[in-house]
Amino acid sequence: MLLSIIKPIARVSSLTAIFTLLVFLNTSHACDWCNNQFFMELNSDREGTLVADELLASIRAQHDFEELAARAQMETSASASASASSGAAPVPDNFIDIIERDNNLEARPTGYVPQDTEPDERVRITLSEGEVYLGNGVMYEGFTIDGGIPGPTIRVQEGDIVEFTVVNDGSIDHGASIHTAYTQTSKYLGAIAPGDSSTVVFQANHPGVYMYHCAPGGHAIPMHVILGQYGMMVVEPKQKFKLEEELGRGPDVEIDITQHEIYASGKDAVTGQGHPLYTTFNGKLFRYVEEPIMAKPGDYVRINFLNVGPNLLSTFHLVGIIWDYAYWQGNPENRMTGGQSVTAGPTDSWTVEFRVPPDEGAYTMLTHAVGSASRGAIGLLMADNEAERTPYTSQQGPVHSEEELAEFREKSVRTINSSAPGSPEVDVPRVYSQDTEEVVVQIIGNSFYPKVVDIKPGTTVTWVNEDVFSYMEGEFSGIHNAVATSGPDIFSSPLLTHGESFSYTFEEMGEYEYICTPHPYMKGIVRVSEPSTDVIATSGVQAAPAGVSIIALVLAAFAAFLGFIAMIKRADD
Repeated sequence: MLLSIIKPIARVSSLTAIFTLLVFLNTSHACDWCNNQFFMELNSDREGTLVADELLASIRAQHDFEELAARAQMETSASASASASSGAAPVPDNFIDIIERDNNLEARPTGYVPQDTEPDERVRITLSEGEVYLGNGVMYEGFTIDGGIPGPTIRVQEGDIVEFTVVNDGSIDHGASIHTAYTQTSKYLGAIAPGDSSTVVFQANHPGVYMYHCAPGGHAIPMHVILGQYGMMVVEPKQKFKLEEELGRGPDVEIDITQHEIYASGKDAVTGQGHPLYTTFNGKLFRYVEEPIMAKPGDYVRINFLNVGPNLLSTFHLVGIIWDYAYWQGNPENRMTGGQSVTAGPTDSWTVEFRVPPDEGAYTMLTHAVGSASRGAIGLLMADNEAERTPYTSQQGPVHSEEELAEFREKSVRTINSSAPGSPEVDVPRVYSQDTEEVVVQIIGNSFYPKVVDIKPGTTVTWVNEDVFSYMEGEFSGIHNAVATSGPDIFSSPLLTHGESFSYTFEEMGEYEYICTPHPYMKGIVRVSEPSTDVIATSGVQAAPAGVSIIALVLAAFAAFLGFIAMIKRADD
């Protein structure tokens, strides 16, 4: 095996050799190495270019997060030492005036607390890469939280001190953004290395329905959301909802629903308004059609609804129901009366409450953006006076054992993966004719597009980086490359930023698999073989065969002659 790696490496440059060895030896270190390498290039080989000037300006414009994190650690250590002797958790002196001011406002305090404050609730989630079963025979390869998509529902009480721990059980950096936290979180939970964990402590002072998601920093934040790492966090209010006040009791049925999109390619995820292959409620296609949520006529129902997106608008509706009350962002102070639907963009949330009419039957839940509904976002609330209620429904996606996943995998009809080739009917191989001389592969949305190309020997493939995200703390601006991991020969591009390209001419027949070393989950395939003569390329630069041109000229001349004869005939008439 080692010899098969070393032989092709001997034929390439030293930089390419480093890339290739990093790919084979340790891809997570390759990611760090690539970012450091690109930063050095900005200050040397790329110095004076527009890319270097703009990215270096972006870096200078931001705080030094490492310095801030180190300072926070020192403050925490100092607080710990002081509290050991005093029994208290002191606040840094320069923050006391801010906190005193905030305590005198009508607005609720922020969520800031010293990091050694004793928590009321401890929360722990585990981030990784893996696969889930979406239903309808579909397997999805992506990123998960606690083994599922979405992650678990997290519930705390208004005013709770929350200790939130994130464990990275994957092979690349992960992190977390907690929309519930009205305080700094990125310096504590950003860029958690594989096998590591991080914790932040905050106070949940604002009731409502919030999103949490993976956030390793920079370009990776939207990518990890697209790939599946998100969930709902509910801060239950001290103030009662209006219908609860009127009825004098809590809901008979409470339902947490997260709407989210599944993409077959990065290009579909980041172009236009997004073109998802599926849209689901709580991680499975038509989950609550297969397993309806049960209620009785007259029941008081409360639904916490979150649209994760990451792109599409939702208009959540129940057929046959008008809300008694709807609360924007799930806060009882934001009350509206009546309504047929609630409109939610990505990260928008609502709490709605209503009574089931004294009429048995199926009440259909759906997004009335019906294109999404037809792709999986439909469920049923079934009113049956003899049925056993479903008192609580979590928005956590189904989590399966390895044995169950193996059975689903064996019986599935397709696999999708937005960053790597899935089933051939989803990621249809782009087959080019023998007349094609050059093929363009876009790098977009942390994926190659097309992911699989079939070409003849002698064809040049050009990779163009179309990702445009500007630098922020974490990953650089969507820098990518293309590095072969198997095949008759080895190729490796330099690191490419937006608009830059790399070309390689394939001479030897066979199948070449390649990845992006900063993002090793990005994969593509180039197949080199003698194509059928009747295949027409759907893109690429084609030569103009002489024979085809002569035939076209003869047909055009013949058509002109027939037109001339027809004109003479009309004149005679």
